[in-house]
Amino acid sequence: MLTGLPFPALLEELAAPREVPGAGSALAAALAAAAAVVQMAARLSPGSWADAAGVAAQAEALRERAVQLVDEDAEAYRLALEARAAADESAKPEQRDWTLGQITAAAAEPPLALVRLGADLAELCGAAAGRVEPRVHADVAAAAALAAAVARGARALVAANLTAPKGDPRVEEADRLVAAAEAVARAL
Repeated sequence: MLTGLPFPALLEELAAPREVPGAGSALAAALAAAAAVVQMAARLSPGSWADAAGVAAQAEALRERAVQLVDEDAEAYRLALEARAAADESAKPEQRDWTLGQITAAAAEPPLALVRLGADLAELCGAAAGRVEPRVHADVAAAAALAAAVARGARALVAANLTAPKGDPRVEEADRLVAAAEAVARAL
């Protein structure tokens, strides 16, 4: 489990010369850090903002889900790589392609969840930015920028994992969410 590692060890795992863990796990860890920053900013702002505790709780929930995705992404991608390597060339092409398609689609789910979480965190940043204490406004803006960047990076993984044709609804959803997250980040 990657989430049980000290931060330097997690970085070593990400830098190791193997495909798993990869960018999805790194993006999830970055998103968890951004959510923690928003949580901190809200916790420092209860005197000026009645909803600060609620925003802190929302940021904590997003952080916890992002932490789960560190391991979920690595596991889903590992299973997809193993399935590709073990593909039975003697099986009927339709059956082999269907099985690989199912596993590949499953590998796209954690990055798609990251896109969604990134957009959710950017939206939370947008709601919080004008209400947090001025001394932590830049922290919230930075968290929004990071959330948007995570969403964009995870969108690329969704498309790559699916090897999706143009018009795939999952990629289109990711595109919409990335655009929304980036718009919030730019506005801050």
